[in-house]
Amino acid sequence: MSADTPTLDVRELKTHFFTKAGVARAVDGVSFTVGKGEVVGLVGESGSGKSVTGFSIIGLVDPPGRVVSGEVLYNGQNLLDLSDEGMRKLRGDRIAMIFQDPMMTLNPVLRVDTQMVETIRAHDPSVSKTDALARARDALGQVGIPAPDERLRSYPHQFSGGMRQRVAIAIALLNKPDLIIADEPTTALDVTIQGQILYEAQKLCRETGTSMIWITHDLAVVAGLADKICVMYGGRIVEQGGIDDVLDHPVHPYTRGLLGSVPGHNTRGQRLYQIPGMAPSLLNLPEGCAFQARCPRADSACRVEPEITKPVEGREVRCFHPHLDRNEEVGA
Repeated sequence: MSADTPTLDVRELKTHFFTKAGVARAVDGVSFTVGKGEVVGLVGESGSGKSVTGFSIIGLVDPPGRVVSGEVLYNGQNLLDLSDEGMRKLRGDRIAMIFQDPMMTLNPVLRVDTQMVETIRAHDPSVSKTDALARARDALGQVGIPAPDERLRSYPHQFSGGMRQRVAIAIALLNKPDLIIADEPTTALDVTIQGQILYEAQKLCRETGTSMIWITHDLAVVAGLADKICVMYGGRIVEQGGIDDVLDHPVHPYTRGLLGSVPGHNTRGQRLYQIPGMAPSLLNLPEGCAFQARCPRADSACRVEPEITKPVEGREVRCFHPHLDRNEEVGA
């Protein structure tokens, strides 16, 4: 494996859900890479395909959904070719996921220390219980849980929702994985704890080379955390590039609409920009560009699906009419 090989290379990933109402193309040709120590923000409205992309990578898509095509290369190895047993060996050890709902991680009838020790020893039986407990205690401290020795002996129901989420994050950090997929993990946390978690995530990536995909709808979070951003809409990435480049000069009309609706991008007293209409159903996506019905720039050309282009250096955009004027106001 070359030193330049990214930790994760997703190529034309498609995950569809086959329902009685039709086929929902939840992920429809998604491609991006995550380098060693890099944080990639995956952003977009609810229903854009962000979480399903994460579940597809880690092999947690259940019927009626399935990955229908594409490649998910982890250190050059296609994860889609692995058996269930092969994925289980990687999951929780080299690849970890932090879920939006912490109870998807925590077993309600087991004490926290039992769950954390099992997480460590399941992948490395040579670790003693004493050493595993010490690592578990340190991980709880990392995410800001006071009195970690006492908390280790508690059950999940004895924690608040925010504390449970911090335990789930600590479990993901236990084995210092190569890749962490974080699905809006700080939504339930207060701002102070959120800042601490983001700091620890950045520190982990910087010091250990861990790569991270941070799935969120909160642009303010990725602005201070991510190196690169991928904006999703209708199951596809419509714009991706360096975080500063995209946020300072968004090229796709949808990205501009998202940024225009953030208060920090507006003059004091000015009305917030609002993207008209609703996101389309993944069961009934329009022909051509999925954003055309809500886009102020749409014309007859948009009835055909736009290809990915690179209108500016370091940027990939799926649009016939990108905003290339750097002086144009966001939200216009």
